[in-house]
Amino acid sequence: MRLPPDPRGAWPDLGSYLDAHYAGGPGAEAIGALLRAGRVLGPGGRVLRAGDPYEPGAFLWFHRDLPAEPPVPFALRVVHRDAHLLVVDKPHFLATTPRGSHVTQTALARLRAELDLPDLSPAHRLDRLTAGLVMFSIRPGDRGAYQLLFQQRRVHKEYEALAPHDPRISLPRTVRSRIEKTRGVIAATEVPGGEPNAQTVVELTGTRGRLGRYRLTPHTGRTHQLRVHMNALGLPILGDPVYPRVTDPDPQDYRRPLQLLSRVLEFTDPVTGAAHRFESGRTLQAWHDRAGWEAGTPDTTAPAPGGDPAAARGQEGHGQPHRP
Repeated sequence: MRLPPDPRGAWPDLGSYLDAHYAGGPGAEAIGALLRAGRVLGPGGRVLRAGDPYEPGAFLWFHRDLPAEPPVPFALRVVHRDAHLLVVDKPHFLATTPRGSHVTQTALARLRAELDLPDLSPAHRLDRLTAGLVMFSIRPGDRGAYQLLFQQRRVHKEYEALAPHDPRISLPRTVRSRIEKTRGVIAATEVPGGEPNAQTVVELTGTRGRLGRYRLTPHTGRTHQLRVHMNALGLPILGDPVYPRVTDPDPQDYRRPLQLLSRVLEFTDPVTGAAHRFESGRTLQAWHDRAGWEAGTPDTTAPAPGGDPAAARGQEGHGQPHRP
């Protein structure tokens, strides 16, 4: 829902507008219950309350009861948890935040429910098809500080990708281009000759036959940036259903996941001042089991379902040591 203009100042807070909007209808009681339960969300998954200031033009989402979503049968793993910050290792195929048909089967919804953290908010977003590290703020008062880390590019990020190896392509190299994404269109596009707004360092770290393993270091955060830049080099990432050609896979088809992993997050914590470096413990299946990935068989090295014991006890987890 998008909140309408309020030129007369009739709605001092969100609850006033929703009460007026649903007055006398069957939704009045339901919307009040959703607000009290913390199931009305703003941008980035922020929990909205009845007393929050009314913001004309803002979007909100109802975290309402829905028909059961097919479960995404892969586990989240807690890498780090303290009083302010939660870092998890997300599997492929699990969205970070509610969007479209993915609401309860998202990292945010699962973590809020499983860890009893109703005010949990994402500091950034990782595509549904990409696995690896994602950060969340635990307390509402800290949310802005962690989100600002990403907005101001103060987080060092490294991704790992598997793609064809072409010895004719000179690496390492820095790829710069202008990437634009139109709302409602699945694929982002590069604008020839446009002022660059996306920059990625691409390094080859290993080869196995015609397969290459790449370290991708983005210096910007455009939608699909890494996938667009690899495709532009003629090295589309394995399992990509959009680049170079848009396909329409069944959302419940978990075979041949995109071979892209958010491997490293490194930053100075803006709340505690601690120096953090976290590394994903996941692997990309096609590197050690290309035949199994091609056949769509499950990756036996992936973390098993069932959650993380440290998370359930509210203890701190630890990142994996860095391996180049």
